[in-house]
Amino acid sequence: MITGADEYPFHQTPEPMAYAGTDRNFYDRYFFNGYSPDGEIFFAIAFGVYPNLDIMDGAVSILHGGKQHNVRASKRMQGERSVLQVGPLSIHIEQPLRQSRIVLADNDSGMTIDVTMTARHAPVEEPRFTRRIGTRSLMDYTRMTQNVEWSGFISVDGNRSELDGRKVRGTRDRSWGIRPVGLPDPQPPAAGGLSQFFWLWNPCNFDDYVAFSHTNDDEYGRPWNRLGAIQAIDGDIIKFDEVAYQYEWEGPSSRKIKELRALCQSEQGDAVLTFRPTATFFMPGLGYMHPEWGHGTDHGDLAVTHDTWDVHQCSLDPRFLHIQAISDVTLEFQGAIHQGTGVVEQMFVGAHAPTGMGEGLDVHRS
Repeated sequence: MITGADEYPFHQTPEPMAYAGTDRNFYDRYFFNGYSPDGEIFFAIAFGVYPNLDIMDGAVSILHGGKQHNVRASKRMQGERSVLQVGPLSIHIEQPLRQSRIVLADNDSGMTIDVTMTARHAPVEEPRFTRRIGTRSLMDYTRMTQNVEWSGFISVDGNRSELDGRKVRGTRDRSWGIRPVGLPDPQPPAAGGLSQFFWLWNPCNFDDYVAFSHTNDDEYGRPWNRLGAIQAIDGDIIKFDEVAYQYEWEGPSSRKIKELRALCQSEQGDAVLTFRPTATFFMPGLGYMHPEWGHGTDHGDLAVTHDTWDVHQCSLDPRFLHIQAISDVTLEFQGAIHQGTGVVEQMFVGAHAPTGMGEGLDVHRS
């Protein structure tokens, strides 16, 4: 099957670009978020391509007035990956690894956006994510991350916010490879399903620096994928040899972080990042763990939907564990203190001995 994507010299096998190996769970995804330092603006965008499911989908979510407004779209792409558009949502790559424009055109939701991200630095390649359950490959993917600045506008129900000149910054990532997408496997691994997942991802922006830390821990608190890094704008990146986390929780039985400290050590100097969450964004708005609009699910030739959630009600719902907590961030580095903004993305399912989390959603913390 020859498509427009075959015009580009990016083939990695003798096959046309419409084919991406043989694993049904192969995916190729974009993620973006943006926020203003005063907390007035927060938005996020996800866009995914699933070649072997022949699905392309995307979503836009905006926090506004104590509500989270969501638009989701899905289509059967007929093997065509060269046009990144699903209904009213489109991505336009203007300069690879430097600048992209995202548009949500007029639709029934009352939400529209026309925003352009410009990278603040070269992308950071995170360690390759590989995890198995018994003999089954659950995850095997690469991700790059960049912190960015935004221009353009977002609009919700006629309330238009101009981003230009407001220091609206954020993060974008690109990931591709294998992880569960579409409908659940009808024959789960013989070793059982995924019952434990401890995920923490914390990119942040300062005037003169960008910083990153993330960890995937097993049930004993041992990291199977962890990174800490800091970079001066237009400077060299420092990747830390050791990263340790200190947690303060919202309550003795809570799985939601009240304050987080990342203690980073390297031969080039130590750094401490302290995150104090101020607001919560719920990732199911973009399809993550959504019961109906999970990534790669088939909704026919083209489907577009929208809804609005009360943020307080979402906080009470145990299904909404996957969040990004918008946070004020302090960076202590080389004898100076810097103030910035970032997110504490968190999803904690199952046991994690150092934090007192037990099986399922139990917490045993003194």
